[in-house]
This record gives sequence, structure tokens and C-alpha cells, in this order.
Amino acid sequence: MNWEVILKHLPRLLDGAALTLELVAIAVAAGLILALPMGIARASRHWYVRAVPYGYIFFFRGTPLLVQLFLVYYGVAQFEAIRQGPLWPYLRDPYWCAILTMTMHTAAYIAEILRGAIQAVPPGEVEAARALGMARWQAMFYIILPRAARIGLPAYSNEVILMLKASALASTITLLELTGMARTIIARTYLPVEIFFAAGMFYLLIAFLLVRGFKLLERWLRVDATQAR
Repeated sequence: MNWEVILKHLPRLLDGAALTLELVAIAVAAGLILALPMGIARASRHWYVRAVPYGYIFFFRGTPLLVQLFLVYYGVAQFEAIRQGPLWPYLRDPYWCAILTMTMHTAAYIAEILRGAIQAVPPGEVEAARALGMARWQAMFYIILPRAARIGLPAYSNEVILMLKASALASTITLLELTGMARTIIARTYLPVEIFFAAGMFYLLIAFLLVRGFKLLERWLRVDATQAR
């Protein structure tokens, strides 16, 4: 193992890791915002309310992220209306294409996590809210969603870790995130074992910190719930 090469290129790998964290943070945060109304709609009793989010979720869960990334980065450029539109400066940039695709992809999974969490809320808590005179929307935002957040947090944390690993696909559209930076360094040093080992350690460290952070958040939410009772 050539440790000198790893140490020499450590600053560039750190830059790639920073971009990876940026992509993942924006995608999972924006994906959560996008998934919130879809998750509520998916938990509806009415089929016509569930239909549109179901189609969206079915598409993005049923196709690979790499295919979606290529469709956005290479596909939208084929349409003249998009090239002449106001969003073209963003859609021709691989950074924004990666964020858009990752956001739409993870939103589909988070919406299903929310749906399952909402449906897992004990019926007695909902009935208690109704007995107190809460309207349907009040029960949703003050009782159901906070309870669903505690139920769905472990699955959401798992989705964040999966998006961290999936962010490596952004290197296929020329982004120099951690994997892309590693491939660039390898093209110059011809030392794939050392560089990919270092990149793998970065991914492992980031994943460890994320897991510990979510564990602390879960513990805090459990304490908060216990005090509320």
C-alpha cells in the first residue's frame, strides 16, 4: 500500500467528499419536502388521491437511478423547448441535474416510508384527537405526522445512507464528487487500489457519522415522547 500517494491526494479526496455531502444533504432534504404531500396522499382512503403519487413512486422506484440520471442529463437536451426555456442554464449543468435526479429518486422512497409510518400510527391516538374536537388537518399535523416521524425515522436514516452510496453515480456525468475525484486521480497515478481504498474509507466514515447522528436523534425523540406522556 502506497501511503505517500494517499496522503498526497488526501486534500483532493476531501474536496470530493465535501461535494458528496453537499449532494446528499440537498437531495434528502428537498426529497423529504417533496415526499411529504405524496406520503399523505398515498395514505388517503380515496383511490383518486392515491393515483398520481402512486404513478410517480412506481416509476422512480421501478427504474435505476443511473437511467434516471442519464434521462435528465442527456435526454432533456433533445427538446428545443427546454433548450430555449429559462431552466436550461441549470439543466445543462451536471451539478443541478444530479441534485434534481437524486431528489426525485429519493422522494419516491421517502414518500413510501411516510405512507407506512402514517398508517402505523395507533388508531387510538387518532380517535383521541377527534374526541378532542380536532379537525382532520389538525389531527394530521399535530398528532399523526409527529408520531409518524418517530416511527419512520429509522427507515429514513437508512434511505440517507443508501443515497450516500448512490451519489457515486454522479461521477458518470462528470461531477468530481468522491468517486469522480478518485477516478480522476487514478487516471493520473495508475494506483486504483490505494485511491479506491482511501475513497472507501471516506464513505465508511461519513456513513458512520450519519448512523451515529440518527441514533442520537432517535434517542432524543424517544425521550421527548416519554416526557410528553
